[in-house]
Amino acid sequence: MKEVTVRILENKPIAAGIYKMTFALPEKVGGISCGKFVNISVGDGAHLLRRPIAVCEHCESSVTICYQLKGEGTRLMSGKKAGDTLSCVLPLGNGFSLRGEDKRVALVGGGVGVFPMYSVLKEYEGTGKEFFSYIGFRNKAAVCYAEEFAALSEKAEIVTDDGSFGKKENAVGAFFEDLANAKPDVILSCGPTPMLRALKAGLAERGINIPCYVSLEERMGCGIGACLVCVCKKSGKTENARVCKDGPVFEIGEVEL
Repeated sequence: MKEVTVRILENKPIAAGIYKMTFALPEKVGGISCGKFVNISVGDGAHLLRRPIAVCEHCESSVTICYQLKGEGTRLMSGKKAGDTLSCVLPLGNGFSLRGEDKRVALVGGGVGVFPMYSVLKEYEGTGKEFFSYIGFRNKAAVCYAEEFAALSEKAEIVTDDGSFGKKENAVGAFFEDLANAKPDVILSCGPTPMLRALKAGLAERGINIPCYVSLEERMGCGIGACLVCVCKKSGKTENARVCKDGPVFEIGEVEL
């Protein structure tokens, strides 16, 4: 984990309320991988808390993140131009990791949770693993990265809540409808808590014991486990887990959703 000053290379809208930012790293930062996140300043002294945003793509010299406009802080971020600099702490949290025996991988993503899913595709590109991607958005205006998922997946199904793009379905429903075809060795997922809750319930109802790992979305303060803003309950236990430090990726049965 390092705090560095990064230089913005690109910052542009890619869908309704969604921006893509790529920034250059001033030095080599080790440990960046799929499923981890960065904690980035919005560059305004009035907004002291950094914004935690998942890594979407990365290489030795740059990182790409995609973020949703939610409040004044992210709106300030959206106004940054190429050449501007921001303070960033990275990498944070744990990420997704695939075993050698995980040959067929199901990716279930919803909303801004699709971007950690894409980071998995990029991380394991060319490794011979087969990916089956089930990606959900609110409507056609929110759809992004459809071509990118299609290019790196054995099957990529994009669905929307209102049916304005693809089927009228959600990502979890699309996954279960295609489960017999995908036959995954492992399931990875990220999205709103109700989506993850539906995935957990659906697996239990069907008696499916396929390993499943989920990345949780929580509000964060420090991003390093000190402030306890992002705690979640562990299943069947009185103790809590810190999403930023112990997660954001957990085995789906490990936490309450």
